[in-house]
Amino acid sequence: MKKNITIVIPSYNEESNIEKLLESLNEVIASLDYNFKILFVDDGSRDGTIRKLKSLAREQQNLFYIELSRNFGHQNALKAGIDYAKLNSDAVISMDGDLQHPPALLPELIAKWEEGYDVVYTVRAETESLSYFKNKTSKWFYSLMNKLSEIKFEPGTADFRLIDKRVAEVFSDFTENELFIRGIINWVGFSQYAVDYMPQDRYSGKSKYTLSKMIRFAIQGITSFSTRPLYFAVFLGLGLSIFSIIFFSIYVGYSLYFGHPISGWASVITAIVFFGCLNLIILGIIGIYIGKLFMQSKGRPNYLIKNTNYQ
Repeated sequence: MKKNITIVIPSYNEESNIEKLLESLNEVIASLDYNFKILFVDDGSRDGTIRKLKSLAREQQNLFYIELSRNFGHQNALKAGIDYAKLNSDAVISMDGDLQHPPALLPELIAKWEEGYDVVYTVRAETESLSYFKNKTSKWFYSLMNKLSEIKFEPGTADFRLIDKRVAEVFSDFTENELFIRGIINWVGFSQYAVDYMPQDRYSGKSKYTLSKMIRFAIQGITSFSTRPLYFAVFLGLGLSIFSIIFFSIYVGYSLYFGHPISGWASVITAIVFFGCLNLIILGIIGIYIGKLFMQSKGRPNYLIKNTNYQ
């Protein structure tokens, strides 16, 4: 009996990429002895993505779509797809809809799953197609995550992975408001295997991850898996307090010994501004964690389904 595999593809304004991606996927899965379903999750696209998906779904029996009520973000759209796919799939493969995740890698992911691995994730190799800035910031992000988090992250990991049904069921039970799926899949454990891949160029359109979104995603990832920034704030405040006491004591001793009066408005204002900024940084760190608790306490769903043909 053939096993069932669902390919989940979160999509936001990917109208121009859908047909090319489907062509590549159909070419690969035709040679594999499994029952495949291709599930697109339209994350509130503003172009004709959902119209094209509905049209193509009438022509291709194994093509399905989930239309979210609005844009909930990539991670929530991915969770929606996995939540639905786990119901009748032995494994779920997640990938992006811009063809940067090569469909040709699917046989290798499935082969490792058949060997007994519950999670087969991918690690992106450095390539000239990615900007120097993106390569460097990616390295800095994972380096910072590994220093601040209790779990370790492999540089270059992405949301291109295969997960067994057991992992999908565990993942669906998570109700976190701000999802960082790479971290969650790492955290749940199970047997995992990494596959290196060379990312392809984006087929058409522009990347949805702007600099501000990348920074927000990084902060979200760090604060979702570590409370060490709070300890950092405490030790930073303590260290600077000790430094200030020592410096002030030396300055007072110097002034008394040499008879030099304590003066200087510039130094006073500089110190006030410095410690004022430090207070704002520490309050900001605390505020992020309090904000996450506030949003989580509301108990709102990660996504809302407007329409779907998945069955």
